[in-house]
Amino acid sequence: MTSPAPPRTQEDYKLKHTKPQLGERWPHGGVRGGGGWITSERAASTYDLVEQMYYLYVRVVKAKDLPLNPITGNCDPYVEVKLGNYKGKTRHFEKKTNPEWKQVFAFSKEKIQSSVLEVFVRDREMVGRDEYLGKVVFDMHEVPTRVPPDSPLAPQWYRLTDRRGETKVKGEVMLAVWMGTQADEAFPEAWHSDAASVHGEGVYNIRSKVYVSPKLWYLRVNVIEAQDAEPLDRSQVPQAFVKAQVGNQVLKSKLCPNRTTHPFWNEDLLFVAAEPFEEQLVLTVENKVSPAKDEVMGRLILPLTVFERRLDHRPIHSRWFNLEKFGFGALEADKRHELKFSSRIHLRVCLEGAYHVLDESTMYLSDQRPTARELWKHPIGILEVGILSAQGLPPMKTKDGRGTTDAYCVAKYGQKWVRTRTILESLSPKWNEQYTWEVYDACTVITMGVFDNCHLGGNEKSAGGGGAKPDSRIGKVRIRLSTLETDRIYTHSYPLLVLHSSGLKKMGELQLAVRFTSLSLANMIYLYMQPLLPKMHYLNPFTVNQLDSLRYQAMNIVAVRLGRAEPPLRKEVVEYMLDVDSHMWSMRRSKANFFRIVSLFSGVISMGRWLGEVRHWKNPATTVLVHVLFFILICYPELILPTIFLYMFLIGIWNYRFRPRHPSHMDPKLSWAEAVHPDELDEEFDTFPTSKPQDVVRMRYDRLRSVAGRIQTVVGDMATQAERFQALLSWRDTRATSLFIFFCLVAAVVLYITPFKIVALAAGIVWLRHPRFRSKLPSIPSNFFKRLPSRADSML
Repeated sequence: MTSPAPPRTQEDYKLKHTKPQLGERWPHGGVRGGGGWITSERAASTYDLVEQMYYLYVRVVKAKDLPLNPITGNCDPYVEVKLGNYKGKTRHFEKKTNPEWKQVFAFSKEKIQSSVLEVFVRDREMVGRDEYLGKVVFDMHEVPTRVPPDSPLAPQWYRLTDRRGETKVKGEVMLAVWMGTQADEAFPEAWHSDAASVHGEGVYNIRSKVYVSPKLWYLRVNVIEAQDAEPLDRSQVPQAFVKAQVGNQVLKSKLCPNRTTHPFWNEDLLFVAAEPFEEQLVLTVENKVSPAKDEVMGRLILPLTVFERRLDHRPIHSRWFNLEKFGFGALEADKRHELKFSSRIHLRVCLEGAYHVLDESTMYLSDQRPTARELWKHPIGILEVGILSAQGLPPMKTKDGRGTTDAYCVAKYGQKWVRTRTILESLSPKWNEQYTWEVYDACTVITMGVFDNCHLGGNEKSAGGGGAKPDSRIGKVRIRLSTLETDRIYTHSYPLLVLHSSGLKKMGELQLAVRFTSLSLANMIYLYMQPLLPKMHYLNPFTVNQLDSLRYQAMNIVAVRLGRAEPPLRKEVVEYMLDVDSHMWSMRRSKANFFRIVSLFSGVISMGRWLGEVRHWKNPATTVLVHVLFFILICYPELILPTIFLYMFLIGIWNYRFRPRHPSHMDPKLSWAEAVHPDELDEEFDTFPTSKPQDVVRMRYDRLRSVAGRIQTVVGDMATQAERFQALLSWRDTRATSLFIFFCLVAAVVLYITPFKIVALAAGIVWLRHPRFRSKLPSIPSNFFKRLPSRADSML
């Protein structure tokens, strides 16, 4: 349930700088000094990007010599840890007087309202009240404090006492109690009081988890030809085609143009497969009997593990496989399992390891490495993100007659997904969890989303009763790493903006602390000269339709595999993080992309206005200087190019003062989301195909949306290219701008000392060189340009 959003001002949608009380790097984390850099292992052990939160930890190890129930003669023990209104219980063991639990309980210090900690040992009974065996009481003032890198606190044996705590009873329990922070090694797997029912009725222990995306491969099936493809009616010559299936992916080859029993296709069919390979490749050769009827002439089933893994563009050897055909139909019921005459099919199949399998939008790539680990380079940096808290979240559902939200945050970068613990019934949750990623390319984007957990005790069903209720989207944040300065901590509060059918809504703010640490500045600069994707994407590229289809299949596979984890990362969460609907038509997005292009011409318009002022002698001194410069360039034309490059160098130096000091964020004005028309919103949130009743309107409407979606993409690409030109001197990416202005300075000097005729001759020869001397890979200027940031990162 979402409440109506109050009117917002432009300030509400802006990024806000915050000053949280961040923790300090622990001594074993390795403070950078003496020219050394933090390694990934050492960085992962630090908690200096989050606020220190203190917890009371109770480690319940085991018990011994517990008394037996005099009635049943057995003992089914469990431990209940109670601190004020909070209760946590271990699992129980049946018929065991010396149980081992090895469980940890964590109680937030901010919510401690009791001066004593009570640890009860009970005997579980099927009917009635559980039997009391004994307890141990701790005074909160005497609990020791442990801060890493101190050694873990050793557990001790404690004698159980009666209800009043005065007399010792039979049995002992081994416990360790201490006060620590979230940097404690016991924190990730502990039961948390702020992620559990405050009344102890059905404990919802929703812990933080780290997920890894499945390793994805492209499966290339080259269907060459078949021999002896005989139909059931041998008097007819078949018109054959091949149908291939991998899991839920089904592709068909074209019909063989000739009717023959030896059809020839030589066609590539591409699939996405995930390790471990659970699906099989199922090939059937079929005969097109009629437009509505296909006849199976042979079948082949192969496990994916038998195919060769290709790490480059070398040719793969083809193989002949026998096709199996079994009896079908009522006339052959007695021969249904009898193997018939086998025809053969000629295939060339391989798993492509030199491609990067795209499962997210190319504009927001978080990983660009090829599938094969042998082709990976060394990391060039470390990304550390502290997910601090959220403020002002709206109530997403009703519980006990009041609005509430059970919020958790998901972050995705590369193959690593992280999910914070769920904070129950809080509109201002505090997570204070820190995560680390290895960075292989700075021109990548990390995505973080906030969701409401709708799968907690009694809230699993949707309002209509039709299955599980999906987790609600609260908002999303994207940060491009190349816009971050190295070794600087960014502490900002990001607005969480979501576009609903009723309009734009601010769903609160997400507070983050981000740091990008460089491990090798030389490698980072070298990458700006390299292609954005692995070389195979340029040596043997896919078509646009193939990429769209393969990306859709890859997203489905990732969603299914992550949904099988425990706790699952649900499909709606994965799809939202991967922008599954980014290709859909929207009048709002098209208008936003159009005005992005228009805004880029403001510089040209300003230049024309300035030239008009010079022409009309509005400032005589400026006009005289322009005349002098004009005469000099006419007399010495070899100075034209050096002057242009020198001018761009000076503009870049001047713009350094006005460089952006914070990461990019969702901009509702840029996204054209503030003044969107209600009818356009109705169109954007309409189903595809449209739900309009008229057949003619449906046909025309769907056709318009399909065509306009492609136009929208083209307009967006044009805007992106123009914004990259603007980014050359804007210091949005400090490293790229530094490289460009340094190039401008060098070019100015070289062009000054080199005759213009020689420069023009060399440029013409290079441009007209023979194709034998050209590389299929993009040029260095093209690679550099494609890595420049654009404002696409700020699009909703």
